[in-house]
Amino acid sequence: MSRSRLGSVALGWLLVLASDCSRGGADSNVEVSMPDVVEAEIGETAIINCQPSLPDNGSYAYISWFSMNGRQERKRVMYMIKGKEYHDSPVNSRLSIAANFSLIISKVSLQDAKTYGCQASFGVTGFGENRSELRVSKAPEKPEIRKISSFITASDPEMSEVAECISHNGYPTPTLTWYKDDVHLKPDRKQIEIHPVVTKESSGLSTVRSTLLAQITKEDRKAIFHCQVNYNLMGMNKTSKSESITVDVHYPSESISFVIDSPSPEVKEGDNVTLRCEADGNPPPLYTLSRAEEENLLEPETGVLPIYNIQKEDSGIYRCKMLDLQAITDVELIANVTLFVNYLDVPTLTSVPPMPSSRLLKEGENLFLTCNTTGSKPLEFQWEKEGERFPKGNLLNLTNISYKTSGNYTCVVTMPDIPDFSRSNRVEVVVHAKPVLVAPKGVVHVQEGEMVNLTCNITSFIPVTNSWSVNGTIYSYKQKNQRTSTIQIQVTKALLKSGVNCSAKNRMGTSEHHFKLVPRQGTDTPHNKSEKTTQESKGVIIVAVVICILVIAILGAVLYFLHKKGKLTCGRSGKQEITKPEAHKDEIVVEVKSDKLPEEAGLLQGANGEKRSAGDQGEKYIDLRN
Repeated sequence: MSRSRLGSVALGWLLVLASDCSRGGADSNVEVSMPDVVEAEIGETAIINCQPSLPDNGSYAYISWFSMNGRQERKRVMYMIKGKEYHDSPVNSRLSIAANFSLIISKVSLQDAKTYGCQASFGVTGFGENRSELRVSKAPEKPEIRKISSFITASDPEMSEVAECISHNGYPTPTLTWYKDDVHLKPDRKQIEIHPVVTKESSGLSTVRSTLLAQITKEDRKAIFHCQVNYNLMGMNKTSKSESITVDVHYPSESISFVIDSPSPEVKEGDNVTLRCEADGNPPPLYTLSRAEEENLLEPETGVLPIYNIQKEDSGIYRCKMLDLQAITDVELIANVTLFVNYLDVPTLTSVPPMPSSRLLKEGENLFLTCNTTGSKPLEFQWEKEGERFPKGNLLNLTNISYKTSGNYTCVVTMPDIPDFSRSNRVEVVVHAKPVLVAPKGVVHVQEGEMVNLTCNITSFIPVTNSWSVNGTIYSYKQKNQRTSTIQIQVTKALLKSGVNCSAKNRMGTSEHHFKLVPRQGTDTPHNKSEKTTQESKGVIIVAVVICILVIAILGAVLYFLHKKGKLTCGRSGKQEITKPEAHKDEIVVEVKSDKLPEEAGLLQGANGEKRSAGDQGEKYIDLRN
């Protein structure tokens, strides 16, 4: 027999001996500490601690873990000798022993819920053991709630199935409770019944189901129901709530209302309003709407009648009838509402003298305008003319009228008791008078020869003609009673003296405006400019003559100096004549040209005091040959 075989046999006898001693009640002098209960969640890892008290200078011989069923039968699951683990057949890979002798169970399942014992032996020193209960649990799924019926009739004398609640896969078996408006519902067999059902799944987990039955009343139409699952997890009590639901409760109508929806308390013409008939039953009953004095139906069934751009003709009494099919007996409810539409008619305008009239309104006359209208409440009158307001009242007195009186007069009528409610009308007043001329300038500063634009503004409420006192290019623009006329002319001496007149004529008379043309200060007219140019030309000629004289004097001094030094011969054959016209080398000429035209130059004084014609001033020569 081999040594390993002998060792295994010896170890087996040793463990059997230890087990027999334990069952035989042999004294144990080794203490083993273990918790009474260990909690673990299904699918997680459980650790069962085992802490033996080591004797002085002792070491353990072996650690053995065993499980016990309900009949207290021991079954060894695994053991450790000198740090090495051993499994009993079949080998369970989810079990292991830690260095501190604790039993580790991974991926805990429902079948792992047992009592586990730990036995520690220290050879001749002694041995000891203790036990722990492993409890497993699993949180159930969130409860689901659903309505059983689409609606419940409140008048039903029997209890109705309100809703069902279900929660899957919990361990230990959870429980379900019901709540209405967060108040716990308890069965009383009169108004509330709760029917629970527990289903054991093949996995060993539990699914719980509960049905709520209740006596539903009209007051429950706004009630909120939910259910809750209660369970134990890892030794702690926990809960999970479902979604909330409301119940569609059907009940008959007991009252009816008929109201007017409008943008303001006072209904006025032009508003959009809605007549709304409502009963307190569910579902909404059928309605018929009509005017009290008529039989024609306006809007059946819905009970809603919109009226757009309401007018005073829409005023009256409206009637709503309702037939509720939910009532045990046919019930007909009737409601009336009175609709009053505030109105304000468009004002009418009259005048003295009447307008339009074959007789013309002339300057100096008096005109009286009157504004009249009717409305549902006290009125206020205001006359206006192009933004200008007159004293309040329906009568406007215009005395000593003139062309300025002409224009559009508007009568605005308001109803002070109703904001933003007004009507208006207007009349055009035309006063026949001679044209009125307005010009931007009476005096125009110009320069002779330039082109200028003169503008004349004409106001006339009757046909008018326009003319200018001079010829030129005329531009005219007309808008309503205003005409703008512009003439473009060239300034001449004659216009500087006479000026320019703008005239306008209609059948009531003629008006005229005079433009005075004045030369600009500090500027030259063409005449002054010609004289200034002539003076400038004379100055140029004088400067040129002075320069020529200086040149001749210098030349003479040079010739005289050369003659004295003998550089020049006096014989006829060797004499050089500076007056010889050969190739113009012996001719010195100074030429002065005027920059003025012949007709602008005028007469210039000659060297001897005689006058020369303008035609002789184009070129001037000084002959130095003699």
